[in-house]
Amino acid sequence: MRAALRANMLNMLELNNVVKSFFTPSPIEVLRDVSMKVDKGQWVSLMGPSGSGKSTLLSLIAALDTPTSGKVIINQQDIAELSEEERANFRAKQLGFIFQSFRLIPHLNIIENVLLPSRILDQDPSSSRERAKSLLEEVGLKDRMTHTPGQLSGGEQQRVAIARAFLTKPTLLLADEPTGNLDEDNSETVLNMLEKLKTTENCTMVVVSHDPEVAKRADREFVLSRGVLNEVSTSK
Repeated sequence: MRAALRANMLNMLELNNVVKSFFTPSPIEVLRDVSMKVDKGQWVSLMGPSGSGKSTLLSLIAALDTPTSGKVIINQQDIAELSEEERANFRAKQLGFIFQSFRLIPHLNIIENVLLPSRILDQDPSSSRERAKSLLEEVGLKDRMTHTPGQLSGGEQQRVAIARAFLTKPTLLLADEPTGNLDEDNSETVLNMLEKLKTTENCTMVVVSHDPEVAKRADREFVLSRGVLNEVSTSK
């Protein structure tokens, strides 16, 4: 009984029989009875071909949408029970995001880009700046803080995006093709950074990718095909 309770408390993310359909006007079932439980601190990779439902699933986990049926539970909170305002607040405080296209603001310098989430949450500027500096040092950009994104390589810009995603100490990090625009060397660097910060920040990560190297780094690998999710057995 105690072991079962402890296991339940460790779950950071639960998908319980999630179905997502779109009506255009006839129903199209994009996700079919998807279930998954992810423990705190785990790195999960989500693989699958284009059109398999990966982006839809990530949107549900990100509290940007709600399932047609089933439940998405993050840190013991059923997302569907939250209002739009509460979901926005939940995303800002508990989730971190990394995108393939970096999404940095061109006219802001690097540390200003990293600080954006703290400004949205109206957090203490002094402590936020110190954390931003520390994270930029972690990702090897201590000497580039006053540069703008256009003065950095693609790999460096993605490392800025990683620092920004970790600024508010998210409990769950969602990454959508974080190495998709990078060459092999920069991809390796970015994955090393994610691996390091996952450990030091004790963060749970769900990483959507076509890159097999992401699956190798992950604690668990899932494949989504035609809306059906299956876990791949590994030696880990």
